[in-house]
Amino acid sequence: MLIEKNRAASLRETIEELIAVGELSPGDALDETVLAQRFGVSRTPIREALIQLASAGLVDMRPRRSALVAQIGPHRLVEMFEVMAEMEAMCARLAARRMSAPEQAALRSAHEACKASRDAGDTDAYYYLNEAFHRAVYLGSHNDFLAEEAIKLHRRLAPYRRLQLRVRDRIATSYDEHGGLVEALLAGDAETSAERARAHVVVQGQRFADLMASLPRSA
Repeated sequence: MLIEKNRAASLRETIEELIAVGELSPGDALDETVLAQRFGVSRTPIREALIQLASAGLVDMRPRRSALVAQIGPHRLVEMFEVMAEMEAMCARLAARRMSAPEQAALRSAHEACKASRDAGDTDAYYYLNEAFHRAVYLGSHNDFLAEEAIKLHRRLAPYRRLQLRVRDRIATSYDEHGGLVEALLAGDAETSAERARAHVVVQGQRFADLMASLPRSA
């Protein structure tokens, strides 16, 4: 029983990662038999993994039909980005006051690491480096609960944040916004850090229109 639970947990993490990186898109069917064959396991741990993902809001379970990668409606998506923006702002406000010198150095390194992928227009590479940059801010808050919740919601929104980066000029804009945030954080300016972190994430106006246009047609 314990082996089955561990296997299900491992599969949950694997499937979650496939959703986060866009290999499984919102609305895609998650056939238990196909997944079992892909991962070389029985359907039982696959089903348990999907149930766990459904409880996290990443998967929609359907009676007697294949589960689906969850699709988020426009109104709900905006609500989630609003919460994410406030969480990012809170992390940045605390990080400006609490980051150690080594953490500040790590933040600068994370920002500089994004430059090559920005110049190359490589959205996939930038996505991963962007994730590392944001995590450095979360951890710099020195509030473990806040960091954990921010990381959790960041992952929940990962497919949509990834889509945003594919909008024309968004990578360059994102990198510039990171630069402004780094400047405020290193200066210890808590309120400016919070404002810049919030503005970087919030989805409104043209950014909302661009995100909606980038969503799969079925979403």
